[in-house]
Amino acid sequence: MDIEFVRSRFIKHFDGTTGSVYASPGRINLIGEHTDYNGGFVFPGAIDKGIMAEIKLNGTDKVRAYSIDMKDYVEFGLNEEDAPRTSWARYIFGVCREIIKRGHKVPGFNTAFAGDVPLGAGMSSSAALESTFAFALNDMLGLGIDQFELAKIGQATEHNYCGVNCGIMDQFASVFGKAGSLIRLDCRSLEYQYFPFKPEGYRLVLLDSVVKHELASSAYNKRRQSCEAAVSAIQKRHPHVEFLRDANMDWLKEVKEEISAEDYMRAEYVIEEIQRVLDVCDALEKGDYETVGQKMYETHYGMSKLYEVSCEELDFLNDCAKKNGVTGSRVMGGGFGGCTINLVKNELYDAFIADAVSSFKNKFGRDPKVYDVVISDGSRKLL
Repeated sequence: MDIEFVRSRFIKHFDGTTGSVYASPGRINLIGEHTDYNGGFVFPGAIDKGIMAEIKLNGTDKVRAYSIDMKDYVEFGLNEEDAPRTSWARYIFGVCREIIKRGHKVPGFNTAFAGDVPLGAGMSSSAALESTFAFALNDMLGLGIDQFELAKIGQATEHNYCGVNCGIMDQFASVFGKAGSLIRLDCRSLEYQYFPFKPEGYRLVLLDSVVKHELASSAYNKRRQSCEAAVSAIQKRHPHVEFLRDANMDWLKEVKEEISAEDYMRAEYVIEEIQRVLDVCDALEKGDYETVGQKMYETHYGMSKLYEVSCEELDFLNDCAKKNGVTGSRVMGGGFGGCTINLVKNELYDAFIADAVSSFKNKFGRDPKVYDVVISDGSRKLL
């Protein structure tokens, strides 16, 4: 993304002066899906695509915001009743309100922003937007809010102003990202650890199926209920088990006759997936990308056959990766559409992409979208 482009739009739409420029990235999650609400681990990293904003205090009590991508201007006050109707502006308003709720004063400012995180591809453009403004306001106003609280401000914005009851992973990865590292986040304790991710000779590429599943939210809730049912059954024998994270396959097998076959399958996937995250961390510390890839394929199988959150298009892209000798491939995100994430040897990349695009188009009548990503730094001031 181009600083000069964002600056030129800021100058044009405001008073001809300049402010400060901040950026926050989108994210990928290499492995660890549906583990967060089961007390497990996720394993995200920030990427080289995100949101960039120029911001300058304007001496009023109003925010004047211009979305460069939408070519849309919104002005709003900072009291609760001033909430803008425009959905993109609600993210900025929500961040301001969450900072105010924590006892800080937020004056009015002018801002113009743009992004190159693809919308709807599961790379968390909304978290990048929230993190950009939380980080920028904290820095400009010298508020002294720590990084974790900045991530929580973004999460609370989603909950309270955008109607999305998300976990902390997306905002966490956007704020804490570090080039050349993935971050293992313990969703129960919120402890985290960086692991090296420097896959020399490999590339990370996302293939977007451009599928959106209508039933995703109700299906997601059913999966959560299955996990809770399995935990309840296990607790009767092992009272300390609070989440599936605390259980193991032996304990799940003990209750196989007491829960439905569906609940058993869902729990089996989660227990195995939590272990796979730990296995991938061990492999990365040894620089063993072949094992990383194998675990990614195992995750795809689990999400497709046990958790049943894949779809025909994603399974097709996964099979295509396998056929082309791709090291690792899996559905990324909650499922029911979206992307596969692929770890590909450099020498196989061109042939894989060409085959995936042409064979997908032959079968489904449209091109998948292709996004190369590099693991990059988190929220930062650019200028």
